[in-house]
Amino acid sequence: MTRLHLILVIMISLWVTAAFSTDLAVTDDAPDHNGNNDVAFRHTIGSTLCMLRNIGADKPIYFGQLNYGYRLTPKDNLLVEAITNTYYKPLGANDSSDDSYPGKVLAVGVGLGYQRFLWKNSFASVVATPYFQRFYDEEDKKIQDGLQLYVHGTVGYRFEFFKKRWFLEPMVGVALLPVNTNVPDSFAEIDSGKPDYAFEPRIKFGYTF
Repeated sequence: MTRLHLILVIMISLWVTAAFSTDLAVTDDAPDHNGNNDVAFRHTIGSTLCMLRNIGADKPIYFGQLNYGYRLTPKDNLLVEAITNTYYKPLGANDSSDDSYPGKVLAVGVGLGYQRFLWKNSFASVVATPYFQRFYDEEDKKIQDGLQLYVHGTVGYRFEFFKKRWFLEPMVGVALLPVNTNVPDSFAEIDSGKPDYAFEPRIKFGYTF
C-alpha cells in the first residue's frame, strides 16, 4: 500500500465519519434518560494496555502513556495523550535482527486528538503526536536530536463498567509517520525501504469523573 493509498483511505474514513455525524445529529440533540443534554462525567483519565510491553521486553523500552479526555457533548470528545517510548526498530519492521537500528531512539511527545462516538459506544478517532526524539549509538552515546509527527487513526468500541465510571476501548487503526526529521544516516539506512505506516490494535482503559 502506497502513501497515496493510505491518504485516500484516511480521507474516505473521515468522510464516512462526517456522514454518520450528520445522520446522527438528531440523536445528539435528543435528551438523555434524565431529560437533558448534560454529560454526566466530562473528564476521563487513563492509559493503555500497551504498557504491558515493558514486562519481559528484550531491551528496556520505558513505555509510558497518560490519556486525558474532555467530553464536549455526548458524541464529541477531545483527547490529550502524553507518551514516552524507547524503540530499536523502524515502524512496520519485522522481527529480523537486520531491521534493528545501530542504537536506539528515545521519543517523548504530547498528542492532541478528536474522538467521535457514532452508533451506541462505537467510535472513530484520530490523534496527532509530535515527538522530540534523541538518537543514541550502540554505546549509549547521544548522536543527535530530531522531530517526528506520529498520526494514529482508529475505530473501536467503548465498554463501560461500574455505573459507567470505568471503561475499556479495544480498537484497530493505522499509524503514519508523515514527518521524521534529522535522522542519523546510519538509522536512515535501516529505515530505507521500510513502510512508514503500520496497522496497530490497541486497548485503552480509563476512569470518568
